Amino acid sequence: MPITGLYGPDDFTSRPRGQAANPVTTSPRAAPARTGSTLPMPSLQWTDEVERATAPLYERVKHVIPPIEWPVMAPTIKAINELKQARGAVILAHNYQAPEIFHCVADIGGDSLQLAVEATKVKAGIIVQCGVHFMAETSKLLNPDKTVLIPDSRAGCSLAASITGADVRLLREKFPGVPVVAYVNTSAEVKAEVDICCTSSNAVQVVESLGARSVIFLPDRYLATYVASKTDVKIIAWKGACEVHERFTGAELRELREADPSVQIIAHPECPPDVLAEADFTGSTAHMINWVRAKRPRRLVMITECSMADNVRAELPDVEMLRPCNLCPHMKRITLANILESLLTLREEITIDPALAMRARRSVERMINLKN
Repeated sequence: MPITGLYGPDDFTSRPRGQAANPVTTSPRAAPARTGSTLPMPSLQWTDEVERATAPLYERVKHVIPPIEWPVMAPTIKAINELKQARGAVILAHNYQAPEIFHCVADIGGDSLQLAVEATKVKAGIIVQCGVHFMAETSKLLNPDKTVLIPDSRAGCSLAASITGADVRLLREKFPGVPVVAYVNTSAEVKAEVDICCTSSNAVQVVESLGARSVIFLPDRYLATYVASKTDVKIIAWKGACEVHERFTGAELRELREADPSVQIIAHPECPPDVLAEADFTGSTAHMINWVRAKRPRRLVMITECSMADNVRAELPDVEMLRPCNLCPHMKRITLANILESLLTLREEITIDPALAMRARRSVERMINLKN
């Protein structure tokens, strides 16, 4: 069924004047480097030793990284992998990270749900989160006694920036007794105000698990629309959107099909409905990857962030990846250079007020512990 209500900041006259969700570029700053914690910079020269040590890693990415670029990346990759051991650190990387990060330095990769689950199993004392700020916050919520680092705390998210904890409280006032589901793409402040979190992998399951006739679903209006089409639960949505996925259009996908009727199109549910209507499959990043592994289409368009197509092609070079795709400027703030700096200096560390973290943790753990 269609969503039954769509709300945003302008719909609440009681919202304090000038109060707005933080711009993406002003994510909460992480803690500075610890005094006395810095290690010396290793050599970043391309040598025969570096070439030999990184040759197996290049085999993983040779179909997406040109040979001429590898000598620039390889010394930093080798240094990062050695520093992980020295620091007792583990690197978590989202599917939208560049191939040199996802395939060459990450210990664990996946979508938001996979990373949230794996974060609870990490034994290392230091977690380096290669993703955006809300992902690092989620890792910290699930690992309050561990050091969680993000290589660049400016790596924000248009969805997380679209809503505040105060907005959730206003929604609860307008719809008393209606449970609230927050997409994991939200700040810890917002997670502290909701009943349960979800990802695009389990959003329908989470909504239906509440046993309610109506649910407030925030902040992604397009994911809310997708969920509403899959359930009889009435969905009240927020006016947020992913700046990567909302730029795709159904018209451009129809043009692709006209040019090549054999092309397969798969899309993320953060895309507008006209895009999903043209897709052969809709699912989370993990579900999209599993679909490609199972189907092995000859020619494929992945309607999501560009780096995921590169990461899949690195694994499945026989699948021809066609554009369009859109880059996430916030994911691309994470680089080999600042991952190395993060391990050298133990910056930037994620800190969350303990009282707020306790409330936010409950909503994330409730999602993770939800029985399939």
